[in-house]
Amino acid sequence: MSGVLPTGPSRIVETPLARAVAWVVGPRGLRSRAALRREVEGKVVVITGASFGVGEATARWFAAAGARVVIAARSMDRLLEVAEEINAAGGEAYPYRLDLTDEQSVAEFAAAVRFDLGEVDVLIHNAGKSLRRSIHLSYDRPKDITATTGANYLGPMRLTLALLPGMRARGSGHIVNVSTVAIMFPTAPKWGFYLSSKLAFDWWMRAVGMEARADGVTLTTFYGGLLHTRMSAPSRWMRLLPGQTPDDAAKVLAKAVVEKPRTMTPLYGFPSAINAAVFRWPLELLVERIFRNLGDTEASLSRLRPPAPASAAVPEATGDDRKQVRTDAR
Repeated sequence: MSGVLPTGPSRIVETPLARAVAWVVGPRGLRSRAALRREVEGKVVVITGASFGVGEATARWFAAAGARVVIAARSMDRLLEVAEEINAAGGEAYPYRLDLTDEQSVAEFAAAVRFDLGEVDVLIHNAGKSLRRSIHLSYDRPKDITATTGANYLGPMRLTLALLPGMRARGSGHIVNVSTVAIMFPTAPKWGFYLSSKLAFDWWMRAVGMEARADGVTLTTFYGGLLHTRMSAPSRWMRLLPGQTPDDAAKVLAKAVVEKPRTMTPLYGFPSAINAAVFRWPLELLVERIFRNLGDTEASLSRLRPPAPASAAVPEATGDDRKQVRTDAR
């Protein structure tokens, strides 16, 4: 496979029929920005993974509704651009660097936000690390463990522990966990690192929510279906399927904060979870057979290519050479 990897969906998913399918499958988002304004105007809203995609779109939605939006990600340059655009449009955006795989970074981020803006009213766990890779390609890659567990489980857990006390002390607050509907599906080969870390945080966050609700802190889990973002685009087959755009997902998250349901999921989410439990063995055999015929991503297979000889001349980098290869997404 050669050339620059795609960064968005195929034009097919933008047709009226595909958009209608995505709308029916859902979950559906908030229609009225006025309702969001009544809920978040003047409040501090933290959004992780806000440099691109769903996080960026959500930041713009909440800032337009009058929220004081804290946008967090590792790419500070991009965050500054997003903040500048939001502020120029009349909103309030505050960029902070955050590396969820680094315990110190999480602690410093939480302390800085609380010092600068006060206690947090809404926390949206949007950042995540997706990975589809055969296990034999991860034998000598400990960073596959640290990257997925850090971004999807341990990092969000630490951030919750840092910000939840302030919410409970005030008797109000809302947390949104952007998870994936894939954890409701039958177990899938090659997705072990990603799905296990997403499932672990989902389970932990649900348990925390059961305790925190008594103190006025509510929780919504958004089990996202196919989201057409920079993360999912490299999976070329995903580009052809109906799914939600970042703006669609932002409206879902806005609805989560306004209406505060316990869960938001596509129509096929809970039926899939039931079938995965009832028909576990036949489904696992079927999925196992299917995945035997599916290869790995370009990023995974590139590790099998022999390195260039040390004495070989290094050609001038081209746009293709500088492309950023990403793994599959939720």
